[in-house]
Amino acid sequence: MIKYIKFVFIFLLYCYNSSAQIQEPVKWDYHINNSGEIIFHAVVEKDWHLYDMNLPEGGPIPTTFEFETVSGAELSGKVHTNSKVHSQYDEMFGMTVRWFSENPVFIQKLEITDKAKFRVAGVIKYMSCNDQNCVPGEEEFQFTSKDLPAGIAPVPNVPVVPDDIPKDDPKDFNDIKDFSDNKDAIDYWKPVITELQNFGQNASTADKSWLLIFILGFGGGLLALLTPCVWPIIPMTVSFFLKRSKSNRKKAISDAMTFGGAIIAIYLLLGLLITAIFGAGALNDLSTNAVFNLLFFALLVLFAVSFFGAFELTLPSSWSNKMDRKAESTTGLISIFFMAFTLVLVSFSCTGPIIGTLLVEAAGSGNIAGPAVGMFGFSFALALPFALFALFPSWLQNLPKSGGWLNAVKVILGFLELALALKFLSVADLAYGWRILDREVFLVLWIVIFALLGLYLLGKIKFPHDSEYKHLSVPRLFLAIISLSFAVYMVPGLWGAPLKAISAFSPPLYTQDFSLYEGEVRAKFFDYEEGMEYARKNHKPVMIDFTGYGCVNCREMEAAVWSDPRVKRIIDNNYVLISLYVDDKTKLDRPVEITENGRTRKLRTVGDKWSYLQRSKFGANAQPFYVLLDNEGMPLAPAYAYDKNVEKYISFLKSIENGEL
Repeated sequence: MIKYIKFVFIFLLYCYNSSAQIQEPVKWDYHINNSGEIIFHAVVEKDWHLYDMNLPEGGPIPTTFEFETVSGAELSGKVHTNSKVHSQYDEMFGMTVRWFSENPVFIQKLEITDKAKFRVAGVIKYMSCNDQNCVPGEEEFQFTSKDLPAGIAPVPNVPVVPDDIPKDDPKDFNDIKDFSDNKDAIDYWKPVITELQNFGQNASTADKSWLLIFILGFGGGLLALLTPCVWPIIPMTVSFFLKRSKSNRKKAISDAMTFGGAIIAIYLLLGLLITAIFGAGALNDLSTNAVFNLLFFALLVLFAVSFFGAFELTLPSSWSNKMDRKAESTTGLISIFFMAFTLVLVSFSCTGPIIGTLLVEAAGSGNIAGPAVGMFGFSFALALPFALFALFPSWLQNLPKSGGWLNAVKVILGFLELALALKFLSVADLAYGWRILDREVFLVLWIVIFALLGLYLLGKIKFPHDSEYKHLSVPRLFLAIISLSFAVYMVPGLWGAPLKAISAFSPPLYTQDFSLYEGEVRAKFFDYEEGMEYARKNHKPVMIDFTGYGCVNCREMEAAVWSDPRVKRIIDNNYVLISLYVDDKTKLDRPVEITENGRTRKLRTVGDKWSYLQRSKFGANAQPFYVLLDNEGMPLAPAYAYDKNVEKYISFLKSIENGEL
C-alpha cells in the first residue's frame, strides 16, 4: 500500500507542476522502412529515462504498443528492441525495474498483404521519469498506403503464424531481451545434470521431505486420537476383540496386529489411490490452485464452526451401521477388515480435515511417494493405540472417560482449524498476486485467534456444549499460557520481526507494507534470462533459488538461514540472486508445447516455465533448490537443498572461493 501511495504522490506532484508548464521529456518519431518494419524512435531528454516493456504489475507504467486497427497487413511477432536496457532494484516500487536512457528504437515487423487497403493505427502508452518527476504519456500513430515505401511489395498467400502457436524450443518463449553487447547468444537452458552429478549433492531434499511428511502424518494421527469422533471407538473396538478371543491369548495378539495393519493398509491405499489418480505433479499444482485453496479454506472454516458447536457434521449413520453389522456377521480376517473400515468411516468427520491438510502438504514435495508416506505416518499413529489396547485390555480401565474434556479438545481444534485455514487462503493469495492477505493482515488474524484460544482455556469464553467446571485445571492453565504467549510473540512481527517459529506458515516478509527489519535477503531478479544477462555483463556468479509461494521448507530456509547476517552479506556482495517461483500462476504470453519423457505437454504459466527449467537443466523438481552458476549457466559447486544448518550453507556459498571446483 505504501508504494502505491508513493506512486500517487509522485503523479499528483507532476499534475501540480504541469499547471505551470507542460513537460514532454519524450518525443516520438516513426516510419516504415523498405523491409516492411515500423520503426518507433523515442527521443528522450537528458537526465530522463523511458521504462521498458513488460514490467511486473504494481510498478511503473511500461512502454506498450497497442495496435487498434490493422488492415491490408498482418503483424509478424511482437514489438522488440535492440537498444540498451538498464536494470536496477527500485526501493519505491519494491521490485527490479528496467529503463532506456539513450533514445531507444522499437521495431514491429509487418507482412503487407494489400497495399491499397493498408492502414495501421494505434497508441503508444509510456512513462518517463527523472530524479524529481514522473510523466505518463500517450502518443497516437497512424499509417496509410501513402506512408508505404515505393519499393515495398505485398506478399501473396503468406500464411500468418498466430502469436499463440506454441514453440518446442523453450528459448522461443523466454522473451530474452536483446542487449547491446550481446552479440553471441548463450544457451542458458543447456542441461547441466551430468556436471552437477560430478560435483555430488550437499543435501537431499527428497529424503528430508519424506521424513518431514512422515513426522507430520504421525503427529496428525496422534492429534486425531484426541478428537471426539475417535476416542469413544476405543472401548467398542477392544470389546469386539475380547468377544472374539476370550480363551486364546495367541489369537488375540494375532487379531490385534491384523487390525492395526488393516487400518494402515486402508489409509495407505487411500494415499496411493489419490497419487495414482492425480499424480504428484498434479497434486503439487493443485496445492497452489486458487479454486482448490479457497474451497479448502471454506471447508476448514466450516469444520471450525462445527467444532465450536454451531452444528454437527456426521456421515450418514446407515454407512457405519452397515459396516458394523458386516463386521459382526463375518469371521476371520474379513470381519477384522470391516471393523477397521468402520473405524475409518466413523472417525472421518474429525480426521477429514487432518487428512486433507496432510495430503496437500505431502503433494507439495513433488514426489510420487509423498502422499503415501504421509498417510502411512498418519495411519501408524492412529492404529498403534488400538492394537495395544486390543493386546492389553486392562489398560482401558486407566483411560479417562469421555465427557466435557473431549468437547474442550473439539473447541481447541476449532481454533487451530481457523488458523490453518488462513494458510490455504494465503497460498492462493501469493500464487495469484491478489495481495489481500499480506503478512501484517495474516499476523493480526493469528494474534486474535490465539489470544481468544487462551481466553477460552482460562474460562473467559464459553461455547454451547461446554461443561461447567469449578476450578481451572493445571493442564488448561499451561495451555492458556502457551497460547497467550504465542499471541504476544507474534506482535513484533507487525513491525517486521522475522518470527522464525511461524515462517513456514506466514506470508513472506516482502508482502509486508511497513517493516523496520533490514536483514531480509531480496532477490535482484525474478526472471532467469534477465538475471543471467545482468551477471554476464557485470562478471559476477549467479545463485539460483528455486522456490514457491506455497513451499513451507522454502520459508523455513529463508527465516532460519537467510536471516543470518553472514549469509545475507555473502549473497548480497558475491552473487546475483535470481528467485524463480515454480508455482507462479501468471500466464505466459502464449502456451508453449514441450516434450518431456516421451510425453507432450503445454507450459501455460510462469511457474510452469521455471519448473520445467529446474527439471530439464538441473534434473530436480523439489524446492527449495539452490544452484551456484557462472555467468554462462554452468554449475560452480554442488547443488544445495533443504538443510537449516547455517554453517553448512555458508560453506556452500563459499565453496567457490574455497576452491571446491
